[in-house]
Amino acid sequence: MIKLPTVSLAAIGYEKFLWKNITELLKTGMLIIGIYYCRKIYKKLDDLQKKIDKGEQDKYDFQKKFEYSLDKIKATIDKGEQDKYKIKQEKDNIAQEKDNIALEKELNKEIEQLKKEIERKKAQFKSAWREIPLYADWRKEEFQTVKLTLDAATAHPALFLSEEGRIVTWQEPCQELPSSPERFVSIPCVLGQLYVSSGRYFWEVEVQDAHSWDLGVCRNNVARTGRVTMSPQNGFRVIRLYDGEYWGLTSPETSLTLKEKPCRVGVFLDYEAGDVSFYNMTDESHIYTFSKQAFYGGLRPLFRLWSSDSGPLVIVQVEENTTML
Repeated sequence: MIKLPTVSLAAIGYEKFLWKNITELLKTGMLIIGIYYCRKIYKKLDDLQKKIDKGEQDKYDFQKKFEYSLDKIKATIDKGEQDKYKIKQEKDNIAQEKDNIALEKELNKEIEQLKKEIERKKAQFKSAWREIPLYADWRKEEFQTVKLTLDAATAHPALFLSEEGRIVTWQEPCQELPSSPERFVSIPCVLGQLYVSSGRYFWEVEVQDAHSWDLGVCRNNVARTGRVTMSPQNGFRVIRLYDGEYWGLTSPETSLTLKEKPCRVGVFLDYEAGDVSFYNMTDESHIYTFSKQAFYGGLRPLFRLWSSDSGPLVIVQVEENTTML
């Protein structure tokens, strides 16, 4: 029980201070103390509430940041998946492109093989047709048949030409002929009047008992003096009969085997195709064809005799055909 300091109060002039008032004052002091402590508690509670509110805000902010981070991670994952899908597509495209390239190479290889096979079949077919009878006669329909004569200005002095210019024979002694840059001097040749720079032409030459001769075509500007070698490289595409043997004057020469000795030789000239073919018109079989090589410049028919016992060469006057294919 609290003892009130009544003496001290009286000493200071509060003699009439009643106990009731003291009690009320005490109550008032307790109330003040209570209010003080309550205010402190309220303040602490308020601080705590603020901390709680701040914690809730931090929690909310953290959750937002977490959700944002999750969204970014998800977006990154999604982008990664998209990139992965694109990379897969690119890999698939590259693989498909490789397959296409491999397939294209394979197809090109097959096409090349087919082309070679077609060329081989064509060559076989062409060779087979050349070997059968009547092929030369059938080919004449494709070519222009010409009334060919010999060009006296080109004749070697040892060669004698008939008046109509269709027969060439060996003559001894040699004739005295005027000098001309067109005349053959080193080899006993004469050219035909025909000058070919395009188209297809055919003529026949009767060889009969002649046993040494050259027949074919040559460029108009071949060498006529000095050492002359008859070969395609030098402008000649010629076949030869010499000492009972037949030759194609290639480089080196090609030996030819004929089933039957020709009495007439047909010459087929296809300028655009680069083709010169020879046929035995006796049995209409193929003798020889020079491999296709482009012609350069004009071409002339060529005739050659070797000696006085060579025998004559006679240009056959066949019916002229102006059909051109």
